[in-house]
Amino acid sequence: MKELVIGTKNKSKLKEINEIYTDLPFNCIDLAAFPNVSEVVEDGSSFAENAAKKASGYALQVGKWVLAEDSGLVVPILKGDPGIHSARYAGEHGGDAANNTKLLQELSKYPAENRDAYYICVACLSDSQGKVMALTEGKCHGRIISDYLGQGGFGYDPLFLVLEYHQTFGELSSRVKHAISHRSKALAQLRPTLWQLFSNS
Repeated sequence: MKELVIGTKNKSKLKEINEIYTDLPFNCIDLAAFPNVSEVVEDGSSFAENAAKKASGYALQVGKWVLAEDSGLVVPILKGDPGIHSARYAGEHGGDAANNTKLLQELSKYPAENRDAYYICVACLSDSQGKVMALTEGKCHGRIISDYLGQGGFGYDPLFLVLEYHQTFGELSSRVKHAISHRSKALAQLRPTLWQLFSNS
């Protein structure tokens, strides 16, 4: 089966994207399959800039089509933080526990009704020459709660309450999460392009 390179080494993210695209005619592989790849510096000023930098940068290195995304949590009462710094909010990239602790500390002086937040994901598809072919965006709105609920997901998921479901991303089943999440919404918009690309190639 054909392969689409996902511009990440995050196994949780790879698993989620594979589940979302399970019906499409390709397998998703991550950058672990390319041990000589250099990490693309995410120094853009927006999610879109970072997604495009990663997609193009990794495509040029591996010589294949690459899907990369940049995603994070935006809390308006915190002036948009953690924002593009979501993965390294507390200083260390991917330190979920420290990031969550810092978020709760920053929100501790605000009542529940002021703790609305949303997840955002910008997905970018680059061809093997590093040319951006598509850029899509998805959002999912919720609220940050004070207690961790659920063992699922990753990042801020156990604190992100989806009000309509009365559950956090850490509690929701993957089936429901893939129907409503920011990542699934962004990736859904790429489906026609990916289907055409991999069914004809």
